[in-house]
Amino acid sequence: MNLVKKIQENIFRHQLFGRGAKVVVGVSGGPDSVCLLDVLYKLKNKYDLEIIVAHVNYGLRGKDSEKDEALVKKLAEKYSLPIEIMGSGKWEVGSGNLEEKLRKIRYDFFEQIRKKYQADAIAVGHNLNDQAETVLMRILRGTGLRGLGAIKFKNDKIIRPLLNIPRKEILSYLRKNKVLHRIDKTNLGTDFTRNKIRNKLLPYLEKNFNPNIQEILYKLSQSVADDYDFINRFSREWLGASKNLRVSGLNRLHPAIQREVIRLAIKRHAPSLQEIESAHIEEILKIVKSGKSKRQKLKLKGLKIERKGDRLVISRNI
Repeated sequence: MNLVKKIQENIFRHQLFGRGAKVVVGVSGGPDSVCLLDVLYKLKNKYDLEIIVAHVNYGLRGKDSEKDEALVKKLAEKYSLPIEIMGSGKWEVGSGNLEEKLRKIRYDFFEQIRKKYQADAIAVGHNLNDQAETVLMRILRGTGLRGLGAIKFKNDKIIRPLLNIPRKEILSYLRKNKVLHRIDKTNLGTDFTRNKIRNKLLPYLEKNFNPNIQEILYKLSQSVADDYDFINRFSREWLGASKNLRVSGLNRLHPAIQREVIRLAIKRHAPSLQEIESAHIEEILKIVKSGKSKRQKLKLKGLKIERKGDRLVISRNI
C-alpha cells in the first residue's frame, strides 16, 4: 500500500475529517509537514477539502528560519492555497522549558487560524518516530497509562494523519515525488531531551537491542491508549453518577479506577493537569485508605483536599 493510500486509510479508520472539511495544515518546511501538505493536496478533490497553510517563524535560526518561511510560501503558491504566517517578534519565549514554550506558541497560533477560517481541524505532521520518541521521553521522566498513550491520531481539533508512517517512508515519498523540503539542523544535535533520544538513545537501542524498537514503542502506545480510554470512560461515568466523592465508594473501586476518578475530580478545580503528578494522587489515596477517624487535610498545587467523614472534598486553596 503506498503512502497516500495509507493516509486515506487513517482518515477513514480514525474519522479525522469528513467530506467538505476545512483543514488548517501546520507546515514548518520540514519533511513531515511538507509531506502531509502534499498528500492532503492530492486528496483535496476526493474529499472536497479546503486547505489553509499555517507557518510559524520563530526567528531563532537566523537565515535558516527565513529560508523555511520562503519555502512554505512557495509551496502555498504552488498549490494555490491561502497561507497564514506568524513572524518572529510577535511573541516572547521568556524563561522555562523552551520546547514547551515554542509548542504552546505554535498551537495557540494554529487554533487562532482555525477559528478565523472556522476550520474543522488542525493537521500536524507527527509520525511513527515522533511517537516512539515521545513514549521514551515520558518513560524517562516518569509517567502512567495516560502519558504512555502519548500522541493520538485525533485529539479534539488536532489530527495526525501520518502517525503510523515511519520517517524513512516519508523521506522516500518526498524523494520519489521530488517535493522540496528543508532539514532543521538543530534536530541533528543533542541540545534538547527529544534530540538526545532521537539521535543517541534510539539508535543505540536499535543497534544493540531491537532494530524494530520504534515500531514496538508505537504499538505499545496505541495499545495503552485503548486501555486508558476504557479506564477514563468508566471513571467519568462513575464520577458523573456520584454527587459527592464518597470514601466508602472510592475504596470499593479498582486502584486504576481510583486514581483516574481522583485525577478527573482534581481537573474540575485545576484544568491544567500538568502540575499534578502521580505522587500527588498517591498522597490523596493515603487519605482515602486511612483508618483514622479524625478530619484529614492535604494542600498541594493551590488545592485543598479534605476528608470529612465519608466525604472527600476537593476545593481551591484560597
